[in-house]
Amino acid sequence: MRNKQRATITALVAAVLIMFGFWLLLRNIGQSAGHPLNTLAPQGQQSWDIQNLVIPVFAVAGVVFVLVEVGVLWMAVRFRRNREDVDGVDEPAQTHGNTPLEIGWTIAPAVLLAVLAVLNVQTLLKIDNHQADAMEVTVVGQQWWWEYRYDFDGDSQPEIITATQMVIPARKDVVVKIQSNDVIHSFWIPALNGKKDAVPGRTHQLVFNADNPGIFEGQCTEFCGLSHGVMRMQVKALPEAEFVKWKAAMVAPPREPSTALEKEGQALFVGQCARCHEINGLTPESTEPYTYAAAPSANYGEEVGSSLASKNAPNLTHLMMRQTFAGNLLALYEGDAATAVVAIPEGKPDTNNIKNWLRNPQDVKPMDPENNQGMPNLNLSEPQIDALTAYLTTLKSSLAPPA
Repeated sequence: MRNKQRATITALVAAVLIMFGFWLLLRNIGQSAGHPLNTLAPQGQQSWDIQNLVIPVFAVAGVVFVLVEVGVLWMAVRFRRNREDVDGVDEPAQTHGNTPLEIGWTIAPAVLLAVLAVLNVQTLLKIDNHQADAMEVTVVGQQWWWEYRYDFDGDSQPEIITATQMVIPARKDVVVKIQSNDVIHSFWIPALNGKKDAVPGRTHQLVFNADNPGIFEGQCTEFCGLSHGVMRMQVKALPEAEFVKWKAAMVAPPREPSTALEKEGQALFVGQCARCHEINGLTPESTEPYTYAAAPSANYGEEVGSSLASKNAPNLTHLMMRQTFAGNLLALYEGDAATAVVAIPEGKPDTNNIKNWLRNPQDVKPMDPENNQGMPNLNLSEPQIDALTAYLTTLKSSLAPPA
């Protein structure tokens, strides 16, 4: 009798503690503030489809967990051996060999798992559906940043190549074609959909549809080298009219440098940086007066045969049209301008971040440029850094309002 009372009390306490734990979990579902990688705060159709699967699966798993754990604790306390117990006296009935019972607890989990399997397959098929007029974006994983290619006319030559921050129209399906330029990465924007691996030589498809305009954070989730932990990405969803404005701005050439310092920085870029980075129309062979091209070169991203050069580097044509750089690690603008949901960012450039990056990229982000992984330290002088910074901050669409 004493064991039975203890078992009942133990089971009740365990049930209360477990339910309290589930309450703590449930109260945080949907709370994205301060937790940008929260998988339980859906902001898009596909992520809602996943959420609608996760909640019932968690509920079933929670009920099973509570029943099993409470039952185990109750039996462990109820039937534990006391000092005064005698073998063969008041022992629990043995159920080994009870065929109906054994068949029952085999069939019940099998049926439960079969139901969950059907729900899983339905969700997997559903989140891959998309509208016939969905926009396509090719995403390329690099060490350690993400590149986005927009081919609007379907001729396999992208009109826009950008990095770090992908811009999409809100409330419209976007088909993301995920590739890799080096090792296996994994693309993941938890507010919009699940994760999908970027595998060399393959293309994997993911579909987004953001419910509302906003900036949604992501992170590479497949270990890919030294800076895997800071290989971040963003998706910025704009209202349809603002996206059209962004698209028009991105296919226009950047502003021409106007001051002597900016022009000095442009010449320095051609001589030092164009071996890896592209600004549409500028190559190491460019000569003054420098002119910009309307679209990226057809061979952008090919290895350039320099011991200092990475196999690929971000296209910087419209650097200041995005709000972060260095794999989404550093802000390009100060204050609220770094997170404003606008087609054309406006505000004061964060020149300190740009200069610190140019001074020594590996102080900001661990890399291995000797093995073609990441940006090398070019050992620039402070005057060169000032000139390059002045030039880089001009790299915004010529359609953008004057600074």
